Amino acid sequence: MNNPRQGEIQRVTAETEVKVRLKINGTGECKISTGIAFLDHMLHQISSHGLIDLEITASGDTHIDDHHTNEDVGIAFGQALAQALGDRRGIVRFGHFVAPLDEALVQVVLDCSGRPHLSFGLKIPSQRIGNYETELVKEFFVAVANNSGLTLHIQQLDGTNSHHIVEACFKAFSRALRMATELDPRRSGAIPSSKGILEQAGSKVSLDSE
Repeated sequence: MNNPRQGEIQRVTAETEVKVRLKINGTGECKISTGIAFLDHMLHQISSHGLIDLEITASGDTHIDDHHTNEDVGIAFGQALAQALGDRRGIVRFGHFVAPLDEALVQVVLDCSGRPHLSFGLKIPSQRIGNYETELVKEFFVAVANNSGLTLHIQQLDGTNSHHIVEACFKAFSRALRMATELDPRRSGAIPSSKGILEQAGSKVSLDSE
């Protein structure tokens, strides 16, 4: 692709087939169909609030459960994001946001470091939101962090409603990601690191759950 701020990934396994097209310099255009309605709703939050143009189609063994499709969408999204960022030259690199949704309040802090890490501090009261198993939220972000090279800290500050907590998390993630991936005019295209290089995504995530 001509625009280095775009990524396109097609991932095919015996369990799923996922295609992701992503444009960082977008306007929030979104076409999502994963076969998991709640995940579609959350991916729309990333696109809308992150101003990322996002096309995702997925089919998988959801007759068993949603685990493989949920995880593989996270993998492909992370890989497309890493591809779009390239060597991460000129970006702000760090992002943070605190998003409210009624009684819920979630903070996301991230670093496009190339070093995968997830600290996951959501305390989701219910096991399901509709048909979606809430433990899959963590699995999605593990897959994203692993494959995009994000250092990602998610902290729940308040909240009792499971839907509100998870949606606030995705909104905070989208705004933090938008901040971190913006081009910094003062960088003049330089790598945002005193070492002059950022790690490349691909190593396994380190995980800290509260």
